Amino acid sequence: MAKHSVGWVASQKRWLLAFLVMLSVSTLIAFFIRAAFDSCDRNLDVVGKRVPLGSPIGTSPSPLSFMKSKLVLLVSHELSLSGGPLLLMELAFLLRSVGTEVCWVTIQKPGHIDEVTYSLENKMLDRGVQVLSEKGQEGTNIALKADLIVLNTAVAGKWMELDASLKENVPHLLPKVLWWIHEMRGHYFKLDYVKHLPAVAGSMIDSHVTAEYWKNRTRERLGIKMPETFVVHLGNSKELMEVAEDTVAKRVLREHVRESLGVRSEDLLFAIINSVSRGKGQDLFLRSFYESLRLVQEKKLQLPKMHAVVVGSDMTAHTKFESELRNFVKMKKIQDRVHFVNKTLTVAPYLAAIDVLVQNSQARGECFGRITIEAMAFQLPVLGTEAGGTTEIVVNGTTGFLHPVGKEGVTPLAKNIVNLATHVERRLTMGKRGYERVKERFLEHHMANRIAAVLKAVLQKSKSHSDA
Repeated sequence: MAKHSVGWVASQKRWLLAFLVMLSVSTLIAFFIRAAFDSCDRNLDVVGKRVPLGSPIGTSPSPLSFMKSKLVLLVSHELSLSGGPLLLMELAFLLRSVGTEVCWVTIQKPGHIDEVTYSLENKMLDRGVQVLSEKGQEGTNIALKADLIVLNTAVAGKWMELDASLKENVPHLLPKVLWWIHEMRGHYFKLDYVKHLPAVAGSMIDSHVTAEYWKNRTRERLGIKMPETFVVHLGNSKELMEVAEDTVAKRVLREHVRESLGVRSEDLLFAIINSVSRGKGQDLFLRSFYESLRLVQEKKLQLPKMHAVVVGSDMTAHTKFESELRNFVKMKKIQDRVHFVNKTLTVAPYLAAIDVLVQNSQARGECFGRITIEAMAFQLPVLGTEAGGTTEIVVNGTTGFLHPVGKEGVTPLAKNIVNLATHVERRLTMGKRGYERVKERFLEHHMANRIAAVLKAVLQKSKSHSDA
């Protein structure tokens, strides 16, 4: 296990912070100068139609400008650093940027307000998002007045059962509900969670693979039919792209994080950046990494020192699974090669510091996998499982390599690690092609256009229902 378990905000030095503040201002100015000359005339399939992607936000009216002055209620099952809540927050900020009145409800809150909840709620309040209680007449009144309600994740449907006044108004609410689903796990397919799914205005899912899975699974297991379903690939935020495209910022971040980890500038870092859990495959990644070290030794390859970085650890929880990971590292005597990093909202420093991202989600894989396109923005090749949304992002052999899920993928992943470690030019070329792919289809304005097409369709459907 690594001695250096770091959190970016806690560990940065004052001089670096001051430098990055100044840098961020210059980067922002440069971004808007660049944006003024950028154009995009490509089209993308959204819900079976050709939708023009348009220009980046900031160079022309936002594709979401029609949402100005509308009232939107966002319902999240939790408020945490996991993908679903953060993605819904991003939608909240996109809507606020065009003058939408946005209200937020969190269904499951901890008994006491922890640091994460406090920080995220204040971030929303600072951006003009109203944070409501999960129960009470105020929430019901907002729901009834709202032009649109977005339920985020499969379990968010429980919100309509929390309060008696909400429960009796369910028939009035469903026609204006857009259900945003991110899950691929079988235990979410419970009728208690999704019994209202057929009656909502539409569902929005992050990948075609996941949409097909939900369509088949709800029909076969629950005997219900999915509503009209929209597939919307995600996009990188402008803020992340600014850092990814600033060579000075990346160099400073790279040097600082590597110093914090205790690794040299020439060392090779393979990182997995996900919440630590069995479904994310950190255990199999470490087995592959250990096997790759043995392959290097057996073949007597002359390579820079290789390291594995596990970002997404929880130092306070001490879960059984994380203990297994640390025990494996200790048993294999690779403590100097493996570094555990606490979960963080800020992934850019680690993307700047590493050489290859490993996306090792198991079973059906990720619904989409936002970290994958973020890594590609930093010109990193991706070693991913051949499952879920990863297959719609990574072009096998071009922007990275795919390997099977489960134990069958351990050796192929190990070989892919050695492959990229030994072929510098291949690693750099794959990273460059990944960046080009991001610029073509995975930017914020691409996502905004996709979401705008969905919201227009849902609002029109809701209006037709109310006029009937």
